[in-house]
Amino acid sequence: MVAMGWQCTGLRWPDVQGPPVLGWLRGGDVRVSALGYGAEFGFRAEGERGCIGARGNVCPVRAVVSGRSTGARCPECARLDRAHSVAADTIADDPRTYRVYLAWFGPGMVKVGITAEQREAARLREQGAVVFSWLGRGPLMACRRTEELLRSALGVPDRIPYARKRAVRGALPGAAERRAEVAELYGRAVALEGAGWPRSLERLPFGSVDHAGVFGLDGAVEVARAVTELVAGGVVAGRLVAAAGPDLHLATPTDGVVVLDTRLMTGWELVAADPRAGVGVPVVDLGGGGVQDGLF
Repeated sequence: MVAMGWQCTGLRWPDVQGPPVLGWLRGGDVRVSALGYGAEFGFRAEGERGCIGARGNVCPVRAVVSGRSTGARCPECARLDRAHSVAADTIADDPRTYRVYLAWFGPGMVKVGITAEQREAARLREQGAVVFSWLGRGPLMACRRTEELLRSALGVPDRIPYARKRAVRGALPGAAERRAEVAELYGRAVALEGAGWPRSLERLPFGSVDHAGVFGLDGAVEVARAVTELVAGGVVAGRLVAAAGPDLHLATPTDGVVVLDTRLMTGWELVAADPRAGVGVPVVDLGGGGVQDGLF
């Protein structure tokens, strides 16, 4: 782990086949630490959780934020960050080329989305998409109209809650079945080309990309619990067995495989802890046992 005084800036997926990295910030210093499956991992949160600011700027009031927030921003910084978001439809004149994609997260969980072409498939890994295929490419608004067309005509959502994604990762079907579900949706989508498909959108051929190996999910142990928040003095530790999107899957000595959403780490000062210490923060039982809302 990183020395005292460092704050985590979240999990990133910089390379197509490479491991994820955690970003760290202390004053003006920035660094990253690569994560390897099978490695031990442990940290303790200290002090109070502070707002991480917006668009690269520090929070002007140094606000304290809730431990349960995945955004780690105060209301004003959240508003400023959202004001420059393609996902929030606040930018209509972006000149970049975009791509429309179909992403699979589990049986019956397929969504449509868009991403800037220059980002390649980083957005898919950030969302934890186990399988995806490109559908088309073109200007932002053409991609947005295609996204809306698929949502209305095919009933395909543009968002799937992380809780649903996490609940199925431990028992995914085989690669062929995963690919088939994306291929079936691709076929239904291209059949709409004569019914509202924007002329400026170039259709791309079907080609499924499977991230199960990159995420370490092939043969992964079923997830038992998920961390709901960090608290001052609370420890999270275990052996890293998988990672998907913002999530780390940690095998712990007494609590099975626990999922940690690394967005909950942002804004905290984190120090090293014994990787055999287990989990001492609030968690939710993904098996339906309810929330354990005290330290244990």
